[in-house]
Amino acid sequence: MSAQDRPRVLVAQFFHETHGFNPHVTPGERLIVKRGRELITSALGTGTTLGGVLQRLTALGYESVPTLGFIAAPSGPIEHSSYTALTSEFLSQVRRERFNAIALDLHGAMCTTHTTDAEGDLLTQLRAVVGDEIPIGIGLDMHAHVTCAMLRAADVCIACKKCPHIDFAECGARVVDCLHAVLEGRLNPVRAMAKAPMIHLNSGLTATAPFSEIRARAQQIMAREPSIQDISLYQVYRFSDYDEAKGATAVVLANGSREVAARAADELARLFWRERERFCSPLPTIEAALSRVAHERTLRPFVLGDTGDRVIAGAPGDSTAILAHALRHHETLRGVMPVTDPLSVGVATAAGVGAEVALNVGGRLTPGFSPLGIKGTVMHLGSGEFEISGPVLAGERASLGQVATILVDGRLTVLLTSEPGLTHTPAAFTSQGIDLARQDFIVAKSSSHFHANFAGVATPIEVATPGLSHFTQGFFPWHKSRFWPEHDMGEPPINARVFVGREERST
Repeated sequence: MSAQDRPRVLVAQFFHETHGFNPHVTPGERLIVKRGRELITSALGTGTTLGGVLQRLTALGYESVPTLGFIAAPSGPIEHSSYTALTSEFLSQVRRERFNAIALDLHGAMCTTHTTDAEGDLLTQLRAVVGDEIPIGIGLDMHAHVTCAMLRAADVCIACKKCPHIDFAECGARVVDCLHAVLEGRLNPVRAMAKAPMIHLNSGLTATAPFSEIRARAQQIMAREPSIQDISLYQVYRFSDYDEAKGATAVVLANGSREVAARAADELARLFWRERERFCSPLPTIEAALSRVAHERTLRPFVLGDTGDRVIAGAPGDSTAILAHALRHHETLRGVMPVTDPLSVGVATAAGVGAEVALNVGGRLTPGFSPLGIKGTVMHLGSGEFEISGPVLAGERASLGQVATILVDGRLTVLLTSEPGLTHTPAAFTSQGIDLARQDFIVAKSSSHFHANFAGVATPIEVATPGLSHFTQGFFPWHKSRFWPEHDMGEPPINARVFVGREERST
């Protein structure tokens, strides 16, 4: 087969997890945009869905047709004009290209200042451009909020299966395999979706019960029903008030059988609901976590997941709760912790390396927080650009903005960042010259993914901390979404919705 005869698959990436209650809009300049060949070269070999898509397309002899993509650290709603400009640019490229199928790397929980279903909007517009016959496959994060608009437009909808998300690349490869089967006429894709109106309150690690048990049940169903091609279980993103019903979700992809797909989706969603109480597990307090660090010397360094201020869940990253407690109550521990504070970065930069500074750090972005007064020495200034290490989003470029490291009390290193950046990875710290082996503890603004990326580097502890990424009943102003345990749901009806082609059909 000549290069000219190779089937072509158009690829793109729109990846953002949006915190609907973060009051700070994400401007267009915060989106890391890649166009044309750069989209492919930057994703090759990475642990992303797009990386998996590209690798599998090559293995199957397809030509990848790049368009554009963007990725940004989780944050507040994207400025709608920036979203529409990039969407329009993407659709214009789609109109100009020749291709046999489309594979997209999406998150599934992206919102703008005007819509709570950006992926559904994007896919609806894309389907209108390409018509009904071109197969579209999407790979999603398992914390996606899957909507009917998404399933009407996409023929293949598959999520990563693990949390921490160490299998994004596998998800991308699976999307391509299914598109390949559609193109060869071996797969007539039927999608069934059922939702349990609930959210999980533990860390969501999929290797632990009860999620591991529900996942095992899904695997049993697939082994029993050969028509089922994929079952994706979604924990759903917790911190947005969606227009469409939210909840723990099962999406089943079957070959032609509506009844089989619907039955499987119903069973798994009802299993989520039945086991909802078991998804609640308390986390240690800051004092309990730091006391463990102090007493269990052989396990040092520890990495503490600041669950309430998780930048990787869209919080601003400006909490100083763990820093304040370590200063006041644990006078011998050495640690490093990131704090989003562009104002303090500017002051430290003006003072210069080696200067002694008095700063009021953090607490300016999250409602209810306040700055913490510190005194210390400016140890390092520079750019916060780095490449993510560890399996979750491995190889992706990331940014903390301009950074300044301040040594406080001769033992606590504060990594001040001008942007809320991803710190679920050791590279966020080592890129700034911080020696993690010399620390007793490291603070990561993460709750689950840091387990995987710090494996072999530090002992993980998830910590109950205040902030926008810690669910507390009655804290957030829910106007549209209704779910357990925020609301009394009684015994809700759980029934699958089935999508064949562009239509929703009853079973």
